[in-house]
Amino acid sequence: MHDHRRLGRELDLFDTDPLMGAGLPYWLPDGAVVRHALEEYVRDAERRAGYRHVYSPVLGKRELYEISGHWSHYSEDMFPPMDLGGEQVVLRPSLCPHHALIYRSRSHSYRELPLRMAELGGMYRSELSGVLGGLTRVRAIQLNDAHVFCTLDQVAGEARAALELIGRVYAALGVTPARYRLSLPGAGGKYVADPAMWRRSAALLTEALDGLGVAYEAVEGEAAFYGPKIDVQIADPAGREATLSTVQVDFHQPERFGLHYIGPDGARHRPVMVHRSVIGSLERVVAHLVEAHGGAFPPWLAPTQLVVLPVADAELDQAGRLVARCLDLGLRARLAGPEEGTLSARVRAARLVPYQAVIGAREAAGDLVALRLRDGRRLEARPAEEVLGRIREVVGAHGTALWDDAVR
Repeated sequence: MHDHRRLGRELDLFDTDPLMGAGLPYWLPDGAVVRHALEEYVRDAERRAGYRHVYSPVLGKRELYEISGHWSHYSEDMFPPMDLGGEQVVLRPSLCPHHALIYRSRSHSYRELPLRMAELGGMYRSELSGVLGGLTRVRAIQLNDAHVFCTLDQVAGEARAALELIGRVYAALGVTPARYRLSLPGAGGKYVADPAMWRRSAALLTEALDGLGVAYEAVEGEAAFYGPKIDVQIADPAGREATLSTVQVDFHQPERFGLHYIGPDGARHRPVMVHRSVIGSLERVVAHLVEAHGGAFPPWLAPTQLVVLPVADAELDQAGRLVARCLDLGLRARLAGPEEGTLSARVRAARLVPYQAVIGAREAAGDLVALRLRDGRRLEARPAEEVLGRIREVVGAHGTALWDDAVR
């Protein structure tokens, strides 16, 4: 059973320091590579799905969160306000109020909708020390977030499209959902008091789930304070569940911020806000990937995709040239020379690397590569150009297969 807290440190992905504080991990170079690959991939997937990206500040005036409802419903999970020039500013617990203001800053026509706005941005939660652990519960969160501003009749379609995007991304990551949960409000005062709004929102999410034929269960007490949501649940090796991805319907914040668009009748109409996160926080998704794959990431996500192993010093120059060719092709490669030990020791040390290129005298003389795959397969020596080209195709396909299963 893999524990990301142990394995992530052994693989030099992340670590912590008491001077930085609990729940504030830092990313080491290999972890930063994984994070960067995830960021690039999800941004590209979002662009292809019609999203446009923004950046917004991690601070906001207290008044912003009073308007959004976070201050009255969520302040216990927020960091205390800071006095600044006669005003109080707060580290944001969520990106949605900022995106509402960005939408509000320009006039919009019904012809522009749905308007899909995405950001991979920081947010902060004042988690208690006792619940913090590794990357799964942290205080500084990098969230893959987005908000779709749309008409009422577009809501179910946008929610369904978000679920389809989540499914495509999960396939690339090798993530299997544990279950889908329709999270509804429970008893108590933490939810916005508007029964009609809740019924309408839940009906739209149910329509999206039923349209995809996804099995789900309704659970009370797990909704956001402003609306119900679809939670895509994952499970760790011990069977403990967590929410990774979400799709939410929000009538509350468009009303609070006075959002509108001009309809075909020339009048103002209120948009609906669909919140959605495809991979959730980078911290939680990396924790899950470490545990799900045991550090053997899919080729496109691996910190090092190809390790070049010269048999002896005589092949060092050719091996170095091969690494340079990999870098020119956009592949992450490194040289592991004889100074790092015997060939068998170097092969063992690189056991989690998807591809190992062994360069002996024959390979060096003929510009060949004898490739070893992480799953134990050994391929006959082939021209280096062919081998690197095929690895590049596999990596570019963003799949989980190593070789023949993905590339023909």
